[in-house]
Amino acid sequence: MRVVVIGAGLAGLTAAADLAAAGVETVVLEARERVGGRTHGVEVAPGAWADAGAAYLGDRHTELHKTMAGLGLSATPTAMYGGSRFALGSGEKTRAGRFPPLNAVALGEMFDLLYDLTATVRPDAPWETPDAAALDSTTAAEWAAENLRHPDARLFFPLFLGEMMAADPASVSVLHMALYLRAGGGIRYLNAFEGGAQQDRVLGGAHQIAERLAEQLGDRVRLHRPVRAIHQDGGRVSVQAANGERHHGDAVIVAVPPLLAQSIDYRPGLPAPRATAATGRGCAVKVQIVYREPYWHEHGLSGWSVSATGPLLSTVDDSPPDGEAGVLTGFVTGAEAYRFAALDPATREAEALHQVAELFPQLPPPVAVHVTDWVNEPYSKGCYAAVFGPGDWLRLGPHLSTPHGRVHWAGTETSTEFFGLMEGAIRSGHRVAAEVLSSYETPGRNR
Repeated sequence: MRVVVIGAGLAGLTAAADLAAAGVETVVLEARERVGGRTHGVEVAPGAWADAGAAYLGDRHTELHKTMAGLGLSATPTAMYGGSRFALGSGEKTRAGRFPPLNAVALGEMFDLLYDLTATVRPDAPWETPDAAALDSTTAAEWAAENLRHPDARLFFPLFLGEMMAADPASVSVLHMALYLRAGGGIRYLNAFEGGAQQDRVLGGAHQIAERLAEQLGDRVRLHRPVRAIHQDGGRVSVQAANGERHHGDAVIVAVPPLLAQSIDYRPGLPAPRATAATGRGCAVKVQIVYREPYWHEHGLSGWSVSATGPLLSTVDDSPPDGEAGVLTGFVTGAEAYRFAALDPATREAEALHQVAELFPQLPPPVAVHVTDWVNEPYSKGCYAAVFGPGDWLRLGPHLSTPHGRVHWAGTETSTEFFGLMEGAIRSGHRVAAEVLSSYETPGRNR
């Protein structure tokens, strides 16, 4: 049996590794010049790396931890000690912890409403949630306008949604928002560092996971090969890459984001789309501001900040644990990400540095600035994950992991467990590999 895997992110490489281990002839086609998909590292000091893409993990991310252990990788705690900085419309403020200087009752009511909303979602089949049609036809912005009465809650809601899922409230359906928060382990878990989904980082960078999987697969991984067409003819599948190469197999695994999967020419055509006009890109730009060391600790600060105006709506300390550099990572999310991504590089850097100087006036000039624009990345089309807009879950949801003949699907968007996270991507890779092995078992080959 021969299987063609499209996409060398965590999902595709996980599936390919499982298939190769089972003795299946496998080839992985990747459009970029690198592996890793929405994981990506930037070198912030000689031999020291920061995550320009997916970064964080917690103890519930069991498959991710297993994968890391098998590859000889370990986790390092996310540093969160010291005061936090806030710029939320009434001047910059420093506070202990991460709770913003806003009306606590109003924010408590907002989170109570979100907890109640997420509790109603069917994580295994969101489209079968009670009132799914109403929830899926309403945007998160419309929900907020109707349910959040206090101005502090209305101010904080888009900042929270941007941090959690890199989404503009006007572009995401309420059902998608609720599913994302539920599938990730719940609001408290997703939002927490210690004991939560952001507790740890991969020591040396999350990009190493894909790189080490690719090393094990060797020449099965082919770079610079965007896929343009997938044609099925009887018991065989033909995959055509942009460079004119054709690869034939018994099955194909498409492990790329929905907007990219939708752009492929399928024959016969898909019975249901992978994305619609309402499906959006995850709205994220990451900015790594590099110092010789994490000077903010000298002033009792953690490096964490939240701002209502941007461009950096939040910052976090992503410094390497051995002190090789100090790294403030800024997150530009939601609608602000589109504005920021459209600027020329010099203006983007100037805006980011101006804001950091206001939030952390004690810091010296940085030694480097790295900007990773996921909004305009052609082979991701956004990050953290695709944003499902009004109507998407009812139209797309039932088909996200359903094979189309010999075409099978993977990727974090096909996983209703930890949707949008590295854990979801890896789980989807294991799922689809098992699916292919059971569907095309060859006599005489051990399963």
